[in-house]
Amino acid sequence: MQSETRALYERLKSRLGNIVPDFELEIKADLARRVNELKRERNAVILGHNYMEPALFHSIPDFTGDSLELCRKAAATDKDIIVFCGVRFMAETAKILNPGKTVLIPSPKAGCSLAESITAADVRALREKFPGVPVVTYVNTYADVKAESDICCTSGNAAKVVESLDSDRVIFLPDEYLAGNVAKETGKRIIFPSRKPRPASAPGENGVEYEMIGWHGRCEVHEQFTVEDIERIRRQLPDVVVLAHPECSPEVVAASDFSGSTSEMVRYVREVDAARYLLLTECSMGDNIAAENPNREMVRLCSIRCPHMNEITLEDTLASLEQTRYVVDLDEDLRLRALESVERMIAIG
Repeated sequence: MQSETRALYERLKSRLGNIVPDFELEIKADLARRVNELKRERNAVILGHNYMEPALFHSIPDFTGDSLELCRKAAATDKDIIVFCGVRFMAETAKILNPGKTVLIPSPKAGCSLAESITAADVRALREKFPGVPVVTYVNTYADVKAESDICCTSGNAAKVVESLDSDRVIFLPDEYLAGNVAKETGKRIIFPSRKPRPASAPGENGVEYEMIGWHGRCEVHEQFTVEDIERIRRQLPDVVVLAHPECSPEVVAASDFSGSTSEMVRYVREVDAARYLLLTECSMGDNIAAENPNREMVRLCSIRCPHMNEITLEDTLASLEQTRYVVDLDEDLRLRALESVERMIAIG
């Protein structure tokens, strides 16, 4: 075993020895060595989302984090190639911020149920129905939707973005549950109009007063967590601290002890002492947090993996760099319009 492979293997074993079988760690370590060699040869940077599978997450990324953190790293990089170990909308955002760089996504199948739930035509129809109302779009959307929006947000800064707008009403797209949680946090009343917009009613939709207009998109992972899940765990482990992602339903968030973005969850486990922690989010992230915090007891409720994030592997990341495979390209006019909404999000932080 080469010295670099051995060092990677020892690093992975120290963190993942209780999670990943030893023979698999040996294979992954050699793949990671080859990726890292190519990364240096090709002047590339690798960005790894918190949902990446553990052997990848703990070996090859130069930066890890949530969507907002990785957007900032993408905007600041001086590398020629950006390899985004995440889903398609994230790689598109990196391209929006870096038009002169080559952006690669290791798998063309890495989509997103939220991004698929809305189109640019849907946004235009909502603008026609609610003229003059600013559009806040979750970063978990494709570039053509961002281009039709006024400002983007992440789960970590969504409420701050909404409150930054000088408007009595806001359109918030496309996550139904995140919108509901933001409405609750900001004290706004929310409606969910039909997917086929009709002429607006006065004073509100069908006579109902509201300040936020939402959309019926959901994350196929986070919508599966229920209040019953929390109640069952609490009966067995009454001292557990429950952390829920804001893409969970408002009922699940209300029943939890803390709600925040993936990076906020990471910080909470690292900084707040508790008997044990339960994370209601994508299960690879739970493995990654457990690996980084061996002194913390993590309750395993890990039956839900994001099928799209799971498409990104060390093998495909290596092939992507070897073959300059799955280049992300955007129409320049569309990119420039999307850039405005992304830069406004980054400025708010």
